[in-house]
Amino acid sequence: MQEQAPLYPVIRLNPGKDDALRRFHPWVFSGAIHDAAKDLQAGDTVTVTDYDGHILGTGFCESDSIAVKMLSFDNRKIDEWFFLDRLNHAYEVRKTMGLTHNAHTNCFRLVHSEGDGLAGLIVDIYGHTAIVQAQTEGMALHLGEIVRALKLMPDLGVQAVYNKSAEAMQRMGKEDAIIADGYLFGERLDEVILENDSKFHPNWEEGQKTGFFLDQRENRELVRRFAQGKTVLNAFGYTGGFSVTALKGGARRAITVDASKKAIAAAEANLELNGYSKEENPCYVADMKDYVQEMREGAFDLIILDPPAFAKRHHDRHRGLGGYKFINAEAIKRIAKGGVLFTFSCSQAVDKATFQGIVTAAAIEAGRNVRIVDQLSQPADHPINIFHPEGAYLKGLLLMVE
Repeated sequence: MQEQAPLYPVIRLNPGKDDALRRFHPWVFSGAIHDAAKDLQAGDTVTVTDYDGHILGTGFCESDSIAVKMLSFDNRKIDEWFFLDRLNHAYEVRKTMGLTHNAHTNCFRLVHSEGDGLAGLIVDIYGHTAIVQAQTEGMALHLGEIVRALKLMPDLGVQAVYNKSAEAMQRMGKEDAIIADGYLFGERLDEVILENDSKFHPNWEEGQKTGFFLDQRENRELVRRFAQGKTVLNAFGYTGGFSVTALKGGARRAITVDASKKAIAAAEANLELNGYSKEENPCYVADMKDYVQEMREGAFDLIILDPPAFAKRHHDRHRGLGGYKFINAEAIKRIAKGGVLFTFSCSQAVDKATFQGIVTAAAIEAGRNVRIVDQLSQPADHPINIFHPEGAYLKGLLLMVE
């Protein structure tokens, strides 16, 4: 049977450089490319072939060391119907797992980039609002088709779609491809989201990521289970998610610390939304590295360390590891005897084994006996493509300190 003609301009790989794609890894590195069609631009849709011209798949051309991010491993047309098929599949998977709208939770991640076969796309659902984040120029150029596909999903019930791509594109040095943040469909809804019966005001217009850290949902619920009667420090607390759930779990008091004034104002609002006093559960604007050194020993029975990525790129890794070690060592030194420490890293450049090694070094420096009670990760609506282990970005440890 004769192979179909390529649907898009062709990028041909060097001999022997097709193994990764045949194993369904969704990235093509620039060093693997033998030749390419003329005048290709970042964001263009391309067909990738092996050296002999056999089609390996379809993807978006990029301008970095990752030259192509694959969307399919066949000769596929990338249009509104392609996106509708992938979005419907992502929704059905989450529905099967009970992760879509229900009486207790109405926020979830619908699309997690490579984990859902849509490399470079994030879609988070907050009630009736979808937040889309394009992390590649190709996805940015197809936002119109993505929005039309979302509107064709009646069970999703989307009434507004907000584009939150500008910051992600700027971080990658792709200012020229930016489609300005704003509503692509509908207008702002005053959404109060529910997460395991806790209420929050997400701020997708000004907040970090898509407005709320959905990836910590299961870990927040775990904090609730350990919080009864404890004095809690929510370090790098952002909008107070861990503080609210700790208080829901019966914490005696929860203190939230973050360097952002806007985040702290949002944390106070979220505490009040759930019926908790911000006077009894104070929120402080402070540099956490300073705060933890001034913290009185034994002041907290439960500490959550959820810092921003200290090592966003591999060239930041050494400095980032030092940051993780410092903050964990100070917390382990000062937590009460028998205390519970939740510690996380969201740095893709720091793998699970390295993070555990750094926390081990911090415990040695602190000179206390520490046990790992649980190893933590991202929730099921942030799936990891088994052929793309780089998608396992969130890692954490639940520790007990004697």
